[in-house]
Amino acid sequence: MIHPCINNEFSQLEQVVLGIAKDFGGCPTLSEAYDPKSKQHIIAGTFPKEADIQYELQDFASVLFKHDVNIVHPQSVFNCNQIFTRDVGFVIEDVFFVSNMITKRRKELLGFEFLLEQINTSKIHRIPQEVYVEGGDVIVSENHLFIGYSKNPDFHKYEVSRTNDKALVYLQSHFPSKQIIGFELNKSDTNSNQNCLHLDCCFQPLGLGHVIIYPDGFKQQRDIHRISSIFGEENLIFIDKNEMNMMFSNVFSISNNVIVSDKAFLRLNDLLRTKGYLVEEISFTEISKMGGLLRCATLPLKRKQ
Repeated sequence: MIHPCINNEFSQLEQVVLGIAKDFGGCPTLSEAYDPKSKQHIIAGTFPKEADIQYELQDFASVLFKHDVNIVHPQSVFNCNQIFTRDVGFVIEDVFFVSNMITKRRKELLGFEFLLEQINTSKIHRIPQEVYVEGGDVIVSENHLFIGYSKNPDFHKYEVSRTNDKALVYLQSHFPSKQIIGFELNKSDTNSNQNCLHLDCCFQPLGLGHVIIYPDGFKQQRDIHRISSIFGEENLIFIDKNEMNMMFSNVFSISNNVIVSDKAFLRLNDLLRTKGYLVEEISFTEISKMGGLLRCATLPLKRKQ
């Protein structure tokens, strides 16, 4: 049996769903793609190959094994991109929420059915049809839930708008004691430099009290002041537009002071080390061409309380 338990983004990780690349379908057509970075690489002829993706995921798995993390995988679904498990669902406290995803991604849910069979049915909540949310927009921080979302008309205007304002109301009803804080994100279906696909593309709390943040990813700049008041201005690690596009904020915490990061993130990795983190460096360059990185490829099921 699987017993979900997630109260934050960085307590010692015990169990995680790591994405797979078997039969991922190869390079999609432009009409099949659903984010601007994938479209960019489809046009350029540089979309990643399955073997390269598998290599990068195995490298990630090796680091997780090194830190005694139990890895589970989705069941392979033919001709389906199952790399970014983060968005298929998310755990808050002891409940697994099954996401209501955009139509182009709903096939990914099939790979999770056998995992859901291992969770007590009372601890599985399937998001209602009118509520849209993907796991990359949900960040758990003890007494806070940070949610990236889009209001109308943006939610209906952009394909990259994945979470609507109804998700805030829905989650507040399930966690009345938590403070739900919603952040409207800037979106673009055509320019990855102007698009924050999910909240974890511009914001991520770390285990020693720091927060990686891309200020221009937020539609309302007052949200930056709100984040500063919660975490402390001295703890904010700012990244620029190019670093956001490289997905600097999408690193992954194994524990409060152990972070998996891309070896290409030289400035960030050096800075994190000076702040007391052990940085495990791997290459995720090919996977990044599909608009996701390390946090996107993981769905934590259990962290130590």
